[in-house]
Order: sequence, then structure tokens, then C-alpha cells
Amino acid sequence: MDGVNTGTASRIHGLDTLRALAVTLVVLHHYTLFVSDAPTFGWVGTMGWAGVDLFFALSGYLIGNQIFGALGSARGFGLGRFYVRRLLRTLPNFWVVLALYALWPAWRGDTPMLPLWQYLTFTQNIHLQPGTAFSHAWSLCIEEQFYMLLPAAAILGAALGQGGVRQRWAWGALLLAVAGGMLARATIWQHGENAPNRLGYYYQYIYYSSWCRADELLAGVALALLKHRAPGLWRRLLAHGAALLAAGTAVIGATFAWFLGDHYGYAQTVAGYPLLALGFALLILAALAPDSLLHRVRVPGAARLALWSYAIYLTHKSVSILVAERLAQAGHGPEEALTIAACMAASLAAGWLLYILVEAPFMRLRARWDAALSPVPAPALR
Repeated sequence: MDGVNTGTASRIHGLDTLRALAVTLVVLHHYTLFVSDAPTFGWVGTMGWAGVDLFFALSGYLIGNQIFGALGSARGFGLGRFYVRRLLRTLPNFWVVLALYALWPAWRGDTPMLPLWQYLTFTQNIHLQPGTAFSHAWSLCIEEQFYMLLPAAAILGAALGQGGVRQRWAWGALLLAVAGGMLARATIWQHGENAPNRLGYYYQYIYYSSWCRADELLAGVALALLKHRAPGLWRRLLAHGAALLAAGTAVIGATFAWFLGDHYGYAQTVAGYPLLALGFALLILAALAPDSLLHRVRVPGAARLALWSYAIYLTHKSVSILVAERLAQAGHGPEEALTIAACMAASLAAGWLLYILVEAPFMRLRARWDAALSPVPAPALR
């Protein structure tokens, strides 16, 4: 989704590749769900929902890296500055697309709008029923909630004791959160085992739920904590880029195969998301490891896709549906190469346009304001 704009000079090719992969998976998955209603891209389209989980892992690492890095610096961490930067990054694009859903009936089609306050407060995902307008913003809600809570938790942790006590508190809190998510999914799944609409129940109370879908965000935070609190171990891990890439690919491949067998089973629901988190964490490590192929190879176009990924994510679903409807009137089906190519090109163009007209100007505004914002120092994480 929104990720973190690190600037051209400091971009890491491996992370750009992962972010480009994430948005590609999501776009292909939504095409099969909302346009073709068929396995148009085979298992890739079927498992494309996991692109959101990859976005979560990237966000957890990049935001955690910012917070822990600032806490460990002489300047300290400014909570107000962090929130202003985040809101300038996420809100302008979101508000523009939300306005399209609210004010342009063709953009939302037959899907009903929720009360506007649920979108504006990023609580839309709580007990969200599938089939409503702008439903894919559920993941943005979870990320915004995460952005609000993580800095406060990090500052609290920094104020608790010194050195080893602080580390034990942080790792204990992360492990407890992962275990809590697994317990929540297990309990909710069992409670809904006899629900009349089990698929709707699954999405409403598990898949879209903040307390059930934090595994990848927590895995990303764990990577950031490892980098800043155990730099020696971090360096030793990054010295094995090829092994990290192989391990991450193997874990993700096995987990994908498990989910393809039964996406909604009890075991997959409880343990599948932590396995995805582990696999994506390994891939992020590989993206950061200098000797990894993922780090060294610059995939053509990946940096652009990564830069536009948030805007593409927000706009692609409605754009694809509208384009496919126009082509259907001309006699072209959703599984024809022409329709697929037109929808993909239009999604890319819409994301680029939103980035150029809205996101980029606010990023320039944020850059100008950033130096003028004085952070309120928090206890340094040393």
C-alpha cells in the first residue's frame, strides 16, 4: 500500500522489487475477483491477496526502522513530527479516491457506501461486510491503526528500564502480540464454524480484522528491532543473502501451496498468516543483503511501480471494472488479451496520474515542512 518514500538517492532495489511484486499480485487478484470472475492468472491470481500481506511486512519494517532509528539517535523521536509526516503521506491520495467513491456513482457501481465517518476514521474494516464500496481500503485502516499505536508503544518501551530490560520487554510484547493474533483467529474461527454464511463470516470477523491480521506488520517491526538492538546479529544475517532468499522463497512457496489447498481451513487460519509473515520477513532480509540476487538485480520498471504503488492500489479496482465494462459493450470478454492489457494499462495510468497530481506535491510539501518541525524528544533507545 502506501509504504515509505525513501527518496531516489536512498532507494533499495530489492525493496522496490518486493513492493512492485506486492501491488502486481493485488491488481491481478482483484481482476479475477471483480472483473473476470475466473482463474484468469492461475494460482498467481488466486494467491494475489497475499500481496497485501507483503505490503504489511514492508510497512512494519520501514516504519519500525524510522521509529527505532530516531529513538536511538541524539535528536530523539518526535511523535508529532512522525504523525504529521504519516498523515501527509497517506491522507491526500485517500481523500481524493474517497471523494470519487462518494461523488461519482459510476466509480462505485452497484456497491453501497458505508457511512462516511467509517472511512474518515479508518474504522471501516471493523466487522466489514464484503461487497461494499471501497472495500479494499480495509488494509489501509489496519495500517493507519498500526501507525497510531506503534510509536506510542515504542516510546513506552523506551521508558521501561535500561538495556536488556528494554529488549526483553520489546521482544516479549511482539511474541505476545503474535500469539494473541493466533488465539483470536482460533477462537473466532471456532465460534463461526456453524455460521450460515461461513465465507462472509470469515472475511467480516477474521480476514478484515485488525486483531487478526497484524502478523506481517509485527514481523516487519521485529526486523527493525533486530537491526537497531542487535546490530551484530543483523550483520551476520545479511552476510547470507543467498540462503535468506532461498529460505524465504521456500517458506512462501510452501505456504502458498497450503493456502491453495484450503484458504479458509482452521490450521491455515491460525498458523498460515504467521508463516506468510516469516517468509516475507526472510525476503525483506534478502532484499537488504548485499550478496543476494534480490538486492543486486535492478528489475526494469520496479522502482516506478514501487513509487506509484499506493496510488495504483487505491484506484486500480474501479478503473479495471470501468474499462472492462466499456470493452464488454464492444464485444470483448474479460479474459481476452485486449481487455486484460487495457485494464492493466489503465490501472497503471490512473495510479501515475494520482501520484503526479496529488501525492508528489504533498511529498514536496512534506519535505519543506520536515526541517521546520521540531520533534519532542522521547527517551533515547540506547
